[in-house]
Amino acid sequence: MDPAQQPGLAEDAGHFPIILQRNVLLYLSSRFLLICASQVTNVAVGWLVYDVTHSALALGLIGLAAFTPKLLISLLSGMVADHFDRRLVCAVSFLTLAAVSIGLMLMAISPAVNVHAIYAIFLLYGCARGFGNPASQAMIANLVPRASLSRLMGVSSSTGQMATIIGPALGGGLYIAGGWAPFAFAFAAFLLAAMLMLCTTPRPQARTGVSVKFSDAFAGLLFIWQKPVILGAISLDLFTVLLGGATALLPIIASEILHVGPLGLGVLRSAPAVGAMMLGLYIAYRPIERRAGVKLFTVTSIFGLATIVLGLSTNVYLSLAMLWLLGASDVFSVVIRQTLVQGDTPDAMRGRVAAVNSLFIGASNELGEFESGVTAAFFGLVPAILIGGAGTLLVSVLWALMFPPLRRRDRLIDGTEGVP
Repeated sequence: MDPAQQPGLAEDAGHFPIILQRNVLLYLSSRFLLICASQVTNVAVGWLVYDVTHSALALGLIGLAAFTPKLLISLLSGMVADHFDRRLVCAVSFLTLAAVSIGLMLMAISPAVNVHAIYAIFLLYGCARGFGNPASQAMIANLVPRASLSRLMGVSSSTGQMATIIGPALGGGLYIAGGWAPFAFAFAAFLLAAMLMLCTTPRPQARTGVSVKFSDAFAGLLFIWQKPVILGAISLDLFTVLLGGATALLPIIASEILHVGPLGLGVLRSAPAVGAMMLGLYIAYRPIERRAGVKLFTVTSIFGLATIVLGLSTNVYLSLAMLWLLGASDVFSVVIRQTLVQGDTPDAMRGRVAAVNSLFIGASNELGEFESGVTAAFFGLVPAILIGGAGTLLVSVLWALMFPPLRRRDRLIDGTEGVP
């Protein structure tokens, strides 16, 4: 069948018709609900744990609990995404997250909140995300032609960021109604996300046609190692966000520096998403076409500078502006990195490559939260943020020198799909 006649694969006729396609709408709706529910959960858990412990280290341990399972199952999850229906893998993951929401709701209504039990539940949360993320990342390339991938990445990022805007504020507002309320909402949203994912009908994924071997688990790592552009892009994301992950400390910033409550925390956590959504929509309308490598390193440097200013700020409006800039610069780099990874990887390998990519993203996010919490516990809040921002700037410079093919990359899509 001609690709243009396959579901969800018609070529674009203009700037935005891509979002009107059935499969794209279903996928984006499912993604919106997933991220919104995740953000509601993160805000509620963060506030609940800090309210009980008043400890920066305790906040960092939440991120560690969510990341540890991803580290252990990353290679297995990539094989699962390449050898099984990615829709089913996503749906099972989302249903598991719904079960996690029930467990957290029971913790919230308990007379004595058991923080260790919350960490244990978040291990299951990390496991579910560890299987779902690679399958979801790999599936997106089967929804549209490769030429439209960058545009869809922009729309997908904007959708995710819209959920990240709504989710934290919603989580803070629901928490005021009762500690159980955010988790009840998350349960319903995860459940609906699973149903929508099952309704998609993307292009059939490529199969290797051979039985699963133990060595298949390491194929994604080997492929990435042999591709300097992909290796540089993924590892750049790992270290920049790992060092610059100041958003994990927002409960402390909101409570002790800016003196706002849980609703204010939700607004602060939404600010990066506002910037990301606005820039994501702009990229969807005007895709990145030239000098992709130079632009990538420019925005990672901006990310580091914004982190430093955030660490020095004692004004809520300046903090909001820097958080907006963090989100805008991050989504710009995300679109470049994800388009490079998806466009340069053959479909039969996308699950395993996406698993490694998801592991790196998880390390930069959840492990970054742990790093921020530990650094703040030892050095104080402001020094921790300043160290992270300076580290991000240093990594941006070093990676530009270490990965010249990435720095010199002009177009995101080179016209030929990568081969293993």
